[in-house]
Amino acid sequence: MLSLLATLFPSCAEAKYESPAYIVVQKEGAFEIRDYPELTLISTPMQKRGADGSFMRLFRFIQGRNDRSEKISMTTPVLMSGTESGMMSFVIPKEVALRGAPAPSNPDLTISTKPAGRYAAYQFSGSSKPAPSEAAALKLKAWAAAKHLVVEGTPLFAYYNPPWTPGFLRHNEVLLRLSQKASSGR
Repeated sequence: MLSLLATLFPSCAEAKYESPAYIVVQKEGAFEIRDYPELTLISTPMQKRGADGSFMRLFRFIQGRNDRSEKISMTTPVLMSGTESGMMSFVIPKEVALRGAPAPSNPDLTISTKPAGRYAAYQFSGSSKPAPSEAAALKLKAWAAAKHLVVEGTPLFAYYNPPWTPGFLRHNEVLLRLSQKASSGR
């Protein structure tokens, strides 16, 4: 019922921001296999989620603290390579990436390109706190193993909503990159 409400009434914030385009190759309930295009990211280390200013470093970059003083539109999702620490990233809007993203003024920020690839994805609602996100990652890993999918690397967490969005309306995802060897021929 709650996921139905979230589908019928998507967050206003989610609907107004650009998100990466992807192609759904296979869908099974809340699980999907997706093909993503190459993405340009602005990233910063995240030492302690919510307490180290990582989000604000990225936000200042898109607000014009870059070598061109260029304001860049916010995108969704906010990507995290860990639930407590790791890297936090914003996806650079497609149009900005095509013409070349401005260089960050802050040395703690880096621009990188995430190559196109196939990912297993699991959608979940609720809190974006570490415990529910880690539980979602375990569900995705178990599903991938049951499907005999070969994954590469660690989970990537994707959070689409601002922190004030009620948990039952939140759109969160966990992604696992699939090995090219295992995903070719699909």
